[in-house]
Amino acid sequence: MAVSEHEGGLGEEFFTPGSSSFTEFLAAHRPELLSTRRVLPDGVRVEGAPHGTTVLALTYRDGVLIAGDRRATTGNLIAQRDLEKVHPGDDHCAVAFAGTVGLAVDMVKLFQVELAHFEKIEGIPMTLAGKATRLATMIRNNLGQAMQGLAVVPLFAGYDPAAPEGAHGRIFSFDVTGGRYEKYGFHAEGSGSPYARGALKKLYRPAMSRREAALAALQALYDAADDDSATGGPDLTRRVYPIVSVITESGFERLADAETEELSRAMVERRHIRPDGPTAEV
Repeated sequence: MAVSEHEGGLGEEFFTPGSSSFTEFLAAHRPELLSTRRVLPDGVRVEGAPHGTTVLALTYRDGVLIAGDRRATTGNLIAQRDLEKVHPGDDHCAVAFAGTVGLAVDMVKLFQVELAHFEKIEGIPMTLAGKATRLATMIRNNLGQAMQGLAVVPLFAGYDPAAPEGAHGRIFSFDVTGGRYEKYGFHAEGSGSPYARGALKKLYRPAMSRREAALAALQALYDAADDDSATGGPDLTRRVYPIVSVITESGFERLADAETEELSRAMVERRHIRPDGPTAEV
C-alpha cells in the first residue's frame, strides 16, 4: 500500500495511471507550478520585462547548428550582456529562445524534464517530431500570457536518425499560438531575425563543414547586431561571444569558448576590410 503524503511518502497522484507527459501530470495535480498557465488579471499588460533577441539555426554536413546572441533588453536599455539563449533539450536536440526571458527559461527547464520523464516512462526517447509537438503544446498553453505581452518564441533543432541520409538535421519554428512549422536549410527568430535570415540567404550552402557553418552563423548574428539595436554583437573587450552549439549523431555539443572566440575575432578582423561582410557567389 502506498505511504501517505503526510507520512513523508509519495501522494496518491503518483500511483494514478495517466499519460507519459510530465506537463499533463502537473496540470492535473499541481497546476500552480506551471508558469505558462498563469494569466494576469483582465486588462493588465506587462511592459518592461527583459527580452531575449536573435537566435538562428542551420543544417550542415554532419547535422544541425543552433546559435544565439547574448543580449537581453528592457525597452531601449540593455538588461543583460551574457544571457544564454541556447540550451540542450536532451542529447539530440536543443532549444533557443527569443521573447520574455523569465518565462522562456522556465519553459526550457520544463521541456527538458518533459523529455526525460517521457523516456523514463516509455523506455524509449521521444521522436524528434514528437518533441517539436510537445514544445508547441507548451507554447499554446502560454497564449494567455503572450496576449498580455509575455510572449516566448522558441527555435527548436535536432538530429533525427530516422530522417533520410543527408537530412538528419531538422529545424522547427513556432508562433505564439503553438503553430509548428518545419524549416529547411536555415531559420532565425527574434527582433534581428530579418537581418540574420538575409545574411544566411547569401552565405548558406548545403553540406557545409562545421567551421563553415559556425562562421556563417556568426556572420549572420553580426549583421543582425549591425541593424538591430536589441541584438548584441561579439564583445571583444568583455570577451562575450555568441553561443554556438551543434547536434550530430554523437549528440549535443556546445562549441568551446576558445573556439567561438577564435572564430569571432577572425570574423571581426575580416570586417575591418569588408564592413558589410562576405558576398554571395554569383
